[in-house]
Amino acid sequence: MQIIEIIVGIVLLIFAFLAIEAKKIINSVIYLSILSMLAVVSFVFMKAPDVAITEAVIGSGLVTAIFIFTLFSIKKVGDKK
Repeated sequence: MQIIEIIVGIVLLIFAFLAIEAKKIINSVIYLSILSMLAVVSFVFMKAPDVAITEAVIGSGLVTAIFIFTLFSIKKVGDKK
């Protein structure tokens, strides 16, 4: 089980770096969402299911939806000009 936790930690770092270095904002949002879901897995490994559920609902679901909605809203406003 410890090897899986180490692998998840390394993948967390990789996706964090990808989210920071992404050229397109939508790719950065996708990487951030994946990062948040991997954080959920990490919280489950740490035996914190209440924190994992909160992170899944708010971190992965709501924040990602708000980011994508905002990006599409910005593009629509930019297209009208």
